[in-house]
Amino acid sequence: MKSYISTWPQAAPDLPFPRTLAVLGCTGSIGVSALDVVGQHPELFRVAALAGGRNARRLAGQAARFRPALLAVLDDGVADELRTLLPAGYAPEIVTGPEGYTAAATLPEATLVLSAIVGAAGFLPTLAAAQAGKRIALANKESLVLGGSLIREACRKSGAVVLPVDSEHNALFQALCGHADAEGKELSRLILTASGGPFRGRDAAFLAAVTPEQAMSHPNWSMGAKISVDSASLMNKGLEVIEACHLYGLPVQRVDVLVHPQSIVHSLAEYVDGSQLAHLGVPDMRIPIAHCLCFPRRVTLDMPRLDLAQVGGLTFERADEALFPCLRLAKEAYAASPSHPAVLNAANEAAVDLFLTGAIGFMDIPRLIEAELERHAGLGPAPDARALLDVDARTRRSVREAAAK
Repeated sequence: MKSYISTWPQAAPDLPFPRTLAVLGCTGSIGVSALDVVGQHPELFRVAALAGGRNARRLAGQAARFRPALLAVLDDGVADELRTLLPAGYAPEIVTGPEGYTAAATLPEATLVLSAIVGAAGFLPTLAAAQAGKRIALANKESLVLGGSLIREACRKSGAVVLPVDSEHNALFQALCGHADAEGKELSRLILTASGGPFRGRDAAFLAAVTPEQAMSHPNWSMGAKISVDSASLMNKGLEVIEACHLYGLPVQRVDVLVHPQSIVHSLAEYVDGSQLAHLGVPDMRIPIAHCLCFPRRVTLDMPRLDLAQVGGLTFERADEALFPCLRLAKEAYAASPSHPAVLNAANEAAVDLFLTGAIGFMDIPRLIEAELERHAGLGPAPDARALLDVDARTRRSVREAAAK
């Protein structure tokens, strides 16, 4: 597709096996699932770098198993702890901070980079991987929310190839492969599905009293705290709308959302003849991860298979943007200016952190985000990475100050 963010992966040169892999965000849920896929098919991969955050014990276990030459962690304190946990005779290089993550993302011998660092922290490493011409399995939607246009331009210059890991965007990619024409003229719209989270069908009074524990209890997916809260507020779906616009080069008016509580249909592509092609599967991230890591090959996975007779029925409904305003705010931010999504994302991350610590209520999250979006005047048509990160930092401070009043 001509409008895709990078060279269309079907048209890109094949990446031979075994593939040399750098995993950014290896200790999070996506990273753990990815290394499970790698462990099921060790003949297909060599792990060159692992980048984690604060969980030195988990990273040490992963490193002992896969023996990468490079490890990246948040800071020197985590690095010191990590050294004490590594097995004798294994002494990888350990790097720290944003520069360390960028080093892992651009490691010369790594031909494939899984970008799965949570939140805005994944933006610069993803951008660096794109600038270095890597094949990127992208699980960090915030990279595109902050700087989708910058990543698109970096891919154009370097020849980097992006494969979407998010289950919805991977479903769309699979529904487009071999069906959409090169110009994308046969595509009518994209339809993202959403589970509706744990609060589907609840009323405003209930949402006003929601606790962090309730928000993190997703009915279908096993995820980290931040993305679980985003799913509960439908902000995750709002960020995915923006991600879809950047990935597939579509205006926000051609990306719709349907609530699908069973999480079996992961998204649909609608064509100009009215046909809708859907991707179905059990709600397990190892499926889209394996698809991206091994593309265009498909591999076996040791996991349950979808049994539609057991599922029994699939239902769909409209998203309630009045009760869950984060979805509306995301669409408005994308339409407002190239820098408004950066404000949206930063305000959301700061507000979710405050909610998880009990400092604000669940419905304060969209209230604080909307206030920051109204305050932001925009940065012009083409802000650079530094300007976007400056806005990110200012927005986070502003949210914390507003919540403290």
